[in-house]
Amino acid sequence: MHKTCKAILGITCMAIPLFAGALTLQIGNPAANPEAQSIKAAVVAQVLACHSPEKTTVTAEAIGMVDGKQQTIQLKVLALAKPGMYAVTHEWPQTGTWVVKFVATNPEYKNYATGALIPAKGNTVEWMQAKNYFHDPNSEEVASLLQ
Repeated sequence: MHKTCKAILGITCMAIPLFAGALTLQIGNPAANPEAQSIKAAVVAQVLACHSPEKTTVTAEAIGMVDGKQQTIQLKVLALAKPGMYAVTHEWPQTGTWVVKFVATNPEYKNYATGALIPAKGNTVEWMQAKNYFHDPNSEEVASLLQ
């Protein structure tokens, strides 16, 4: 038992630096942000980064299945007044099943990216169903939400 506790403690101590200063993406409800409401944002994302947050780049796209065909639409990411807060508006068709994909990168974190996938149908973006990733979400992860 004592060896197990030591092992768990050791693993925990080694993992802490991995998350210290991490680049993360948090998805939120645009109704909670008056600025996002004023631009009729579909979803908001907040980037949390300890190192050089001003160097962070955020991209977004809507990936959808319409009539059995996959479509991708690049979305315009709007920087909000609060540093690290971004929004996208509804720029994809009402028909089909869609996923909004956010990806954040920062040169301070080298090749690391953080991402999120948010399911959407019609005008409804299911921001509470967002799935966060510690990488740029891949096509299989997107496909699993489009089914």
